[in-house]
Amino acid sequence: MQMRREERAKAECGMRNAKMKFITSEFRIPSSEFSYDSQFAIDVLVGLSGSPKMLQSKYLYDVEGSRLFQRIMELPEYYLTRCEFEILSSFRQRLVEILRGKPFHLIELGAGDGTKTKLLIDYFLKGRMKFRYVPIDICGEAIHSLVQELGRSYPSLDMEGLICEYSDGLNRLSRVYRENDWVNMVLFLGSNIGNLNPHDARTFMHTLWKALNPGDYVLIGFDLKKEIRLLNRAYDDSQGVTAAFNLNLLNRINRELGGDFDRSRFTYFSNYNVHSGAVESFLISRENQQVHLSSLNQSIWFHEWEPIQTEFSYKYLKSEVEEMALDSGFIPLEHALDSRGYFMDSLWQVRKH
Repeated sequence: MQMRREERAKAECGMRNAKMKFITSEFRIPSSEFSYDSQFAIDVLVGLSGSPKMLQSKYLYDVEGSRLFQRIMELPEYYLTRCEFEILSSFRQRLVEILRGKPFHLIELGAGDGTKTKLLIDYFLKGRMKFRYVPIDICGEAIHSLVQELGRSYPSLDMEGLICEYSDGLNRLSRVYRENDWVNMVLFLGSNIGNLNPHDARTFMHTLWKALNPGDYVLIGFDLKKEIRLLNRAYDDSQGVTAAFNLNLLNRINRELGGDFDRSRFTYFSNYNVHSGAVESFLISRENQQVHLSSLNQSIWFHEWEPIQTEFSYKYLKSEVEEMALDSGFIPLEHALDSRGYFMDSLWQVRKH
């Protein structure tokens, strides 16, 4: 959920004071704490003071933003969720064949509401496989809801939910999930990887590689390059839900940092950049204006038609996915595509010498 859409913002989701929380079915929470609001303030101030202006996409996911994204996933233009649901419905049998006989941790980065992952959990439990589910998400509300719902549906499921940034989750992976006879299967679904530029994506995946053991697996989702009008419609829907999703970030800044943004003075725009290979999204000032952030005692000037970049979502070719796997230390094993060839889940394995 960086990253576009599968990252969740901490402050609205119960993360104001906790750097990392661990949630099992009994909801154990340790006391490690730090001030989160200051980081949000710093990121907003730095992003809006720069040229060009930008805001990190993870901050789109406060409570209202998360609700709006649930609506986005149901839109006819937003094909990604349906495509991956189709892929996992058929590919889960292959995962059973690969993991059978091995106890494993099913670790999900950016778990969100776990809709797609429930397909795997249900299948694995019916197959009497031994595993522990470890969802990781920046949104405490999402993790609490997911653990509670799965606990009711599957009382026998072994779970440990982590509320933290991906970097903290990877650090825990490298320290904790190293039982000699257990395999790690990391899920990085949706289009999470698309919210990192290609260089940062390789860096992140190499960091993940270092945190894992030889023989561990990663199942990672990639939105594939395709007809450009289809891409543009997916990120600028006819009902305006995606526009509301982005504009809601201004509401969040007003609420948490004492801003006086007027949403009517900004318009949403997104477009596929054929040079970068990414759908890029912006909030654009309709006029010359000054916005005050009273909590920070700062003012930001906007020129007429000046953009704030809020998201980018990179699209891939199959060959580019395989290059990324090899560059970051993995071996690409298999690719699973939906029936239309819009989306791909790629299975990689850790190889270390």
